[in-house]
Amino acid sequence: MTLAYLVTPFLTWLVVGPIKFLINSARQRRWAFNLVGNGGFPSNHSSVVTSMATLIALREGIGHPAFGVAVTLAFIVMIDANSLRQHVGRQAAAINRLAGGDSRHTLLRERMGHTLVEITGGICTGIAMGFIVNALFR
Repeated sequence: MTLAYLVTPFLTWLVVGPIKFLINSARQRRWAFNLVGNGGFPSNHSSVVTSMATLIALREGIGHPAFGVAVTLAFIVMIDANSLRQHVGRQAAAINRLAGGDSRHTLLRERMGHTLVEITGGICTGIAMGFIVNALFR
């Protein structure tokens, strides 16, 4: 068995994190430590699931059942990132507004989900990482 299937999501996560941080910092024109986490370009979650689907497609073929499972998981993750988590972010914003200046209220993070552009960036990054890991672990 090859370690490529274990290394791919971890390596993708390690590569995309700094890319996202640098892009967010450039957009904010300051170090964006407060934006580390969910949200931002490219989508970390979309990158990880896409890199695995790509690696499985390259190694096992698109007819393999594992590829079908990987694509299904990728769709679930991306739909969740685009819709559900954005709704959670809107609710957090509403709660923050309702709490107003209450000193006992801890501000909730409002930036939770991803836009379609951020998800597309994650898909492109994930495909590239799948190809890179496949070439490195032949």
